[in-house]
Amino acid sequence: MESDSGSRSARLLVLGAGPAQLGLLEAARARGLWIAAVDRNPAAPGFAFADRRCILSTEDEPAIDRLAGALQVDGIIAPGTDWPVGVAARIAERSGLAHPISAKTAVLVTNKLRQRERLGEAGVPQPRWWVIGGGDDPPALDGAVVVKAPDRQGQKGLTLVEDEHGLADAIATARAAGRSGVALVEELVDGPEVTVVGFSAAGEFAPLAITDRLVAKPPAYGVALAHVWPSEVSDTSKVSDTVQKALAALGISDGPSYTQVRVGPDGPRVIEVAARLGGGHDAELVECVTGVDLNGLAIEAALGTTLVPTWHEPRVGGAVTRFLVAPPGILESVEVPERLEGVEKVRIYREPGYVFAPLRRGSDRAGALLAFGNSREQALSRADAAADRIRFLTADAGALV
Repeated sequence: MESDSGSRSARLLVLGAGPAQLGLLEAARARGLWIAAVDRNPAAPGFAFADRRCILSTEDEPAIDRLAGALQVDGIIAPGTDWPVGVAARIAERSGLAHPISAKTAVLVTNKLRQRERLGEAGVPQPRWWVIGGGDDPPALDGAVVVKAPDRQGQKGLTLVEDEHGLADAIATARAAGRSGVALVEELVDGPEVTVVGFSAAGEFAPLAITDRLVAKPPAYGVALAHVWPSEVSDTSKVSDTVQKALAALGISDGPSYTQVRVGPDGPRVIEVAARLGGGHDAELVECVTGVDLNGLAIEAALGTTLVPTWHEPRVGGAVTRFLVAPPGILESVEVPERLEGVEKVRIYREPGYVFAPLRRGSDRAGALLAFGNSREQALSRADAAADRIRFLTADAGALV
């Protein structure tokens, strides 16, 4: 692909080079783009696809702003994680770069409190919620709640509270983890959780895949263990309509989106909307199921050449992204069989020497695989069988907490 400014390859700045960005970085490399990747971890696996490794925090906006100017990039994208989405949108706006969302929308999709307020104004169904700051009384509970820091991601400050005894501690944890010093308390909607992976162009929303989100139990509450397509939710059209209403309320008219929804007794409730690719290789699952190159669409949107996705009939009967969890300890080696039936891709996130902690956050996962089949059940069976055959050999690293 060539840029408008001449014969050189288009130059793309990618915020993040961790597991959540691998699919997009691979896709950008396959397109022959010049890639600069930003990550504070020198060992980030995505750096293998970058022409320029930039050892910076993806939250260091002034430094990234200077970097974008110095490298004369044609586009900037933040796939897979929330806070850098705002960084990318603001830098693009100041630099006059094309970008799928505005800086104003970026605030709404990277701050859970602002998002709750806007969805409420627009009448989008969502859980009951309360914001708690210093000196505020906690709500009286009549069921389980989720307490979170409104301006953090990746399970930072996140706690499931099933009765009032743990509420005060959970609020303190969330307030300490957040930037704003407040905690967001949300009703836990009783029902299955689904993820809607989509793409919008000129206000037209295409829900490319609706998957069941299978999560770990506490203390790793909220960490996805698998995304399974097709969803077992009966009325997926109502889920899609609810998500489309949420996207319109937040101003997401172009680019990828990733929305978590719980389907309660009275219908879908929006848990969280992100204006980015999902961090669990959701774009690869979409391509496996439909043939739609969602990574490519996200790249084109970041470079200002947005395409309208065309719907394809499903090519498989079922597909599963299954995350891999290693035993705690120092990674010595990984054994991946050469042939795994029905498995399209296996990703191993870490190199030998990495220290695995017990599963608490998404970043504690060791890898992922994508399996497919003639049915949902066959895809699940293949994913589980493959995961059982992939062996992570670890050595004792002492007391890990």
